[in-house]
Amino acid sequence: MEMLMLVLLGFSLLLLLFSIFQKDPYTELKEEVDQLTLQQVQEVYQIKKKLKILEEELLVTDDFPTAVMPNIENQKDIHKIIKNQVWALAQQGKPIEQIASQSSLSVDDVYAILKEYTNRGNRNE
Repeated sequence: MEMLMLVLLGFSLLLLLFSIFQKDPYTELKEEVDQLTLQQVQEVYQIKKKLKILEEELLVTDDFPTAVMPNIENQKDIHKIIKNQVWALAQQGKPIEQIASQSSLSVDDVYAILKEYTNRGNRNE
């Protein structure tokens, strides 16, 4: 019985020493996750830095000559539904300012739409 106890004690000490010197399988995984996290943070930093540079360049180059970039407001297309709404409100006798505010258009746009519809009506007669 004493011999069995000594063998078990020796075996337990051997297992203890083995477990102390054995490499932890999770430390390698933790190191990989740390490396990936560090790489991701560095990439995000570089992207933000490049984005900031691009934004600064865009702010500097906002002054395009009008020959290169024509006035967008003069070229905006007004949807046919909005034009029909403007025409219907005008037929109801609503003032131009009210039509402009209800349709979210400028007064000049409302005049242009009404002129377009008037010209269309004159051509059809």
